[in-house]
Amino acid sequence: MGGFDPRILPEAASTIASRIDALYWYVTGVGIFTTLIVVVGVLYFAIRYRRVSEDYFPKPFVGSTALELTWTIIPLILVLIMGVWGIAIYADFWRAPESATDVYVIGKQWMWHINHQGGQREINTLHVPVGQPIRLVMTSEDVIHDFAIPAFRVKMDVVPGKYSHLWFEATKPGTYHLFCAAYCGTEHSRMIGKIVVMERAEFEQWQTQKADRSMALQGRQLFQKLQCVTCHHPEAGNKAPILEGLFGKRVALENGSTVLADEAYIRESILYPNKKIRAGYRSIMPPYDKQVTEEELMKVVAFIKGLKQGGTPPMLQQSEAPAVNEAPKNPSDKKN
Repeated sequence: MGGFDPRILPEAASTIASRIDALYWYVTGVGIFTTLIVVVGVLYFAIRYRRVSEDYFPKPFVGSTALELTWTIIPLILVLIMGVWGIAIYADFWRAPESATDVYVIGKQWMWHINHQGGQREINTLHVPVGQPIRLVMTSEDVIHDFAIPAFRVKMDVVPGKYSHLWFEATKPGTYHLFCAAYCGTEHSRMIGKIVVMERAEFEQWQTQKADRSMALQGRQLFQKLQCVTCHHPEAGNKAPILEGLFGKRVALENGSTVLADEAYIRESILYPNKKIRAGYRSIMPPYDKQVTEEELMKVVAFIKGLKQGGTPPMLQQSEAPAVNEAPKNPSDKKN
């Protein structure tokens, strides 16, 4: 059995952890300080101005403008410091560095499926190098989960039907706890894992041992298998938009608005292509919401994200655009 751990908070092992801890202790200190003032004040006035006899009536106290300004301005300043400090941390937490490496995470009852860009796959374990920003692209296959790493002071809801993002940069090699911090069903308490932070050389060796086809390559093969290349190809006769260099750009829609081509937009356009139709194109693409899994979808998104000029795979065969699936006819409607 391990000895007693006197730490109130878990070990801080990320670049943002110390900043969050400092804000935490500031908020805690302000809370304790104001609580003591209120408690001591109540006790003092309760004793000092207690009624000592039936005919005792204390002299009325009209008030003090200086006192009222003091107890208004000082708390306001303390709270504004909390707000500005918190916003500054949140802004850095929300925007991942350009150098961040993307890792794809799928939550499901009751485990974490993790896919690295190099094709490495893990369950309930995430290997990362020390000193490298890691950006998680996360979604859920069933209910709301919450990806939480206490030692890194980061957590984010993982919601079905959309992508959420979380980034961190580990500062210390070691193994750290990973939890689901949102109740997600009867086995919620078992949805735990670990983050393994490794030195860069050790991590590179781990990558080579676990390497498989990259996510982008697997996505490329799915792009052909699902017949996306039939329409999204320069030689397809302008049936559909060319996806080369699409990621990260503003896209004009038929309703006159624009949207950023990020992971969420690409995902939605694959599953529900009629929701946001590109300007200058007709709605001919069938929905794929019943034809691909979340893992396959992430692979196609990873391929499109890295698709550069001239990188569209060759057309396997010339064919018509896939038709929208029609509901099967009721056998009872057939004539005898």
